[in-house]
Amino acid sequence: QKLREKQQLEEDLKGYLDWIMQAEDIDPENEDETGGDGKPRSRITLADLTDKKKGRFAWFSHSNETHASIPASDADSVNTENTGHEAESLCCCVRLARRWRRWNRFCRRKTRLTVKSTGFYWVVIILVFLNTLTIASEHYNQPDWLTQVQDIANKVLLAMFTVEMLTKMYSLGLQAYFVSLFNRFDCFVVFGGIIETILVEFGVMSPLGISVLRCVRLLRIFKVTKYWAALSNLVASLLNSMRSIASLLLLLFLFIIIFSLLGMQLFGGKFNFDETQTKRSTFDNFPQSLLTVFQILTGEDWNAVMYDGIMAYGGPSSTGMLVCIYFIILFICGNCILVNVFLAIAVDNLADAESLNTAQKEDEEEKEKKKSARIILYTHIPDDGPDEAAEEEEEHLGEGEEEEEEEEEEDEEEPDMPSGPRPRRLSDLNLKEKVVPIPEGSAFFIFSSTNPVRVCCHRLIHHHIFTNLILAMIMLSSVSLAAEDPIRNHSFRNNILGYFDYAFTAIFTVEILLKMTSYGAFLHKGSFCRNYFNLLDLLVVGVSLVSFGIQSSAISVVKILRVLRVLRPLRAINRAKGLKVKCR
Repeated sequence: QKLREKQQLEEDLKGYLDWIMQAEDIDPENEDETGGDGKPRSRITLADLTDKKKGRFAWFSHSNETHASIPASDADSVNTENTGHEAESLCCCVRLARRWRRWNRFCRRKTRLTVKSTGFYWVVIILVFLNTLTIASEHYNQPDWLTQVQDIANKVLLAMFTVEMLTKMYSLGLQAYFVSLFNRFDCFVVFGGIIETILVEFGVMSPLGISVLRCVRLLRIFKVTKYWAALSNLVASLLNSMRSIASLLLLLFLFIIIFSLLGMQLFGGKFNFDETQTKRSTFDNFPQSLLTVFQILTGEDWNAVMYDGIMAYGGPSSTGMLVCIYFIILFICGNCILVNVFLAIAVDNLADAESLNTAQKEDEEEKEKKKSARIILYTHIPDDGPDEAAEEEEEHLGEGEEEEEEEEEEDEEEPDMPSGPRPRRLSDLNLKEKVVPIPEGSAFFIFSSTNPVRVCCHRLIHHHIFTNLILAMIMLSSVSLAAEDPIRNHSFRNNILGYFDYAFTAIFTVEILLKMTSYGAFLHKGSFCRNYFNLLDLLVVGVSLVSFGIQSSAISVVKILRVLRVLRPLRAINRAKGLKVKCR
């Protein structure tokens, strides 16, 4: 919204400046070439001089009025000779100045039309891509003729970009030119190229040397964003979010510093347990600690650093397993939260840019509709004259306003739904869970839709206590799966967890039977098996039941089926509506 308001303000300012330019383009030829009575005049008169240059010829009027002692004939001859030469010289200056202003105004108007034309647009785009190809053709150990061609092409392109900049400054004016951020950027790039060329010609800098001024030429590629509306809106939205990105960068930097210092305290000088191999990722000093923490955040072989940390404290058989908490917290909080926030900001900016493009298209369509409506209205002027047309226009506008008010009243009566070019986020919508009624048809060919047992099962499965209890059972079953010993299958802990597994499977089986009784199995519409999330529940419970049934006959099949029990946490998706919305 703020970006849209900012862009609207820039458009209003641009329109105001365009209006001023159009006012300056008006050539008052009739006022210059005709007198007050409408007749053309070829030269300036004495009355014009005394009116326009009152201060310069004030003594002339004063002498005529007050000095009556001077003879009239002498005074007239002296004044006529003096004013005649000055009038002729002043008339020439005024005529030249007027011609210069007309010519300048005419040139600025034609230049402005040229700058805003489609041909000029494509010429600039072609020059930008030629500049890109020239820079991309540079490579190591290139021949001398290619270096000379690149040097000449760079100077020619720089001259063309300079001419483009000066042409825009002349046609738009300095104030209007520097209003645009892209024009300021273009001016910076052009002046950087000019300074680089001057330094190279005077031998201050080598032609192929790596310098900041030479790298500025690479920024010319971004000139294409000015002529590409969608890309320009994307860049504007990214620049508008720099404040939030800078805050996130600061938070990430503090996070890296804190964990680097903590890593120095925990693992400083302790990664030397293997003398035959030198560890590259260590916490021996602060710079190395920063690099190691950054490596973990990027996910590049971070588990190897964690294994080294565990071995530094005696290995997994002792208290060394406790240090993995440091690496897990660092990886989850840094990589999975902070680093991915950049992606979230980028996606949000893409949505902002898309909504901005949609809003611009809607504004253009609305302007075209208004323009066509006015053309149609004024082409059918009634016999009563333009006054009657104005009254009809007011009536049409009044009817349009009444229709808009009626639409607004209808919108107020409707539920709160997303409006505008950009849809509202799912988290902003009030998603109310509706209880699915009992579908028509009998369940298991026994229970009708009005059967008391079926109605009781329907009420039970939709009770909040039953739902929360099943969700708690899912969490506990997931914890029991994580607590199993994968190496010793028949250990005491696995035996105890096996009994809990029987209990969880029985509870989940009862839940599925209650739901099938309430909704039916799969024959009619709205039945249990016609929902993908319900099929996931049925798969998980069915795998557990089958693994219990064939436990003694096929050990390998049992292992495969028991591995599928890890899908149990996914059953929480069907209970947590927020997760269910995200999965959809």
